[in-house]
Amino acid sequence: MDQKFLDVIKDETPATIVTINAQPASVVNTWSHYINVVNDQTLLIPSAGMHSIENDFQTDNHVTIAIGSHKVEGTQGLGCGYHIHGTGTFETNGANFDRMKAQFDWIRAVLVVTIDDIQQKI
Repeated sequence: MDQKFLDVIKDETPATIVTINAQPASVVNTWSHYINVVNDQTLLIPSAGMHSIENDFQTDNHVTIAIGSHKVEGTQGLGCGYHIHGTGTFETNGANFDRMKAQFDWIRAVLVVTIDDIQQKI
């Protein structure tokens, strides 16, 4: 993870989470600044709903997350975006849940994403 990626996550823009094993694909949204970076391989995302994604994980827990910011310098000037590929699990108790529940009292679960790769798109 580089500083540019971290700057994009800190911006207050939508983050889209997609699984592709459902027909049609399941798509949910959150705010990028809600995403907590634990380390280079782990993201924590608060979940009030996201039931479609959670149901998809019973078959395949691969996710793609798209984030972007018009405030961060990209490859062609202002505007930078990333695709994050990884696998996810939902946790409803434990240290990750407690950490996120303290920050977002409205959550029912935390989506823990283990990152496979991060690709800058623009």
